[in-house]
Order: sequence, then structure tokens, then C-alpha cells
Amino acid sequence: MKYWLMKSEPDCYSIDDLAAKSPAMWEGCRNYTVRNFFRDYMSIGDYAFFYHSNADPSGIVGVMEIVSEAYPDPTQFDPTSDYYDSKSTLENPRWLLRDVAFRSKFSRVVPLAELRDTPGLESMEVVRRGQRLSVMPVTEAEWHIVLSLPNL
Repeated sequence: MKYWLMKSEPDCYSIDDLAAKSPAMWEGCRNYTVRNFFRDYMSIGDYAFFYHSNADPSGIVGVMEIVSEAYPDPTQFDPTSDYYDSKSTLENPRWLLRDVAFRSKFSRVVPLAELRDTPGLESMEVVRRGQRLSVMPVTEAEWHIVLSLPNL
């Protein structure tokens, strides 16, 4: 089993949206590193932290599970979608996604500032300055440290 952190802006898609309709497609990722994570490294049964980005405060809000194999993101083919990619074809899709299922919502947001101040999380990808990926790996140790934080 592997662990992940997956970001979404809550005004676009929140943990409450996932809780209301689960499982759901984690669509719209347009980064080759993220595409490769979906294709080559993620597995059904992996767990991911749901992270609200560009929020007040930004932080981890819950847990979801990866519940599908990688498959082509249908939004890349839809000219009315914000995620449309005119260079992607049905025969050779550029972008993949995974389905995720809601598992739990934390009783509080674990803000980025707290993650930065928590011993053992100094190397966690999300706390690094300039980290822009919307999907990133989390080590097993980091996973357990976050889950051990009080009042989750």
C-alpha cells in the first residue's frame, strides 16, 4: 500500500462534494508527473489525504481511497470543459485519472502551518516551498504522524 496527498480547491471540489457522491473521478490533472503517478505508481487500495488548497486555511481535511485503475480523463476530450486538451485523442489520450472514494472527514483542518511545525514532517512534499503538484506521495511514517495529530 502507498499513501498520497491530493489537492483540490474547496470552491471547485471539496471533501463534502466527495462525501455526497462517492466514488468520484479525480479529474482535471494536467501535469505529466501526476499522470505518471496515476499510471505507474498508484494502486487500488492506496489511501490519500484530501487537501484543500487556496483555502483559509489550506490543509488536510480527510481521507479517501483509490478505487479504480487509471483510465483516460474524459474532460480532455470535451471542448466545453476547462480541462479540454485539443492535442489529446481517443486513440492516444494524454491525461489519466483515478476514481476515489470518501473514507473520512477530519473534525478540523490540519493547516499547512501545523504540518510545517510537526516533527517528522520536515521532508513531506506539501511542506516544501514552491511545491505545486496537485498529487504527491506521502511516506508511511508521514501518514501515521498526520493521523496521530490531536482532535482529528
